[in-house]
Amino acid sequence: MDLAARVGLRLRELRQAQGVSLSELARRSKIGKGTLSELESGRRNPTLETLYALTTALKVPLSTALDNLAIPTKISGHAVDAVLTERFEAAAAVTETYRVRIRAGTTQESAAHAPGTTEHIIVLAGTARVGAVSAPARIGPGMHASWAADVPHVYEAPSGDVEALLIVRYPR
Repeated sequence: MDLAARVGLRLRELRQAQGVSLSELARRSKIGKGTLSELESGRRNPTLETLYALTTALKVPLSTALDNLAIPTKISGHAVDAVLTERFEAAAAVTETYRVRIRAGTTQESAAHAPGTTEHIIVLAGTARVGAVSAPARIGPGMHASWAADVPHVYEAPSGDVEALLIVRYPR
């Protein structure tokens, strides 16, 4: 089974386990019902932005949709390529670690995640603009930033590709 089919099946399982209809998940995530149906049937490849919208609407960490996939798992979006390298579950939180590339000249605005979610980034190369949309930080190699990810936030590479490590912590 390929990545699209496995992720689609997992999304359907998560949705059904919560007793949420396809229409309701489409409404909550602002993803079209037809698109969602194609994702769940494995006929459409999920983007990073789409998976975040769906998992946020289902109130689960992104890595939950990637459950049972080999780590590392690569997911791409309009501006960001992310490789899930680690998922750690504890009583208080689920923590995910990603190796990310923000492509030069691109910006990704991410919707708010579940309440209490935080993100931490360490830039390895390039200069990034990251954090809450209302107050992003500009950071370069060896620098780090943290922000509350339960508000809209941004990832931007204004002048060249950015290589970084991203840690996302979802409270239980």
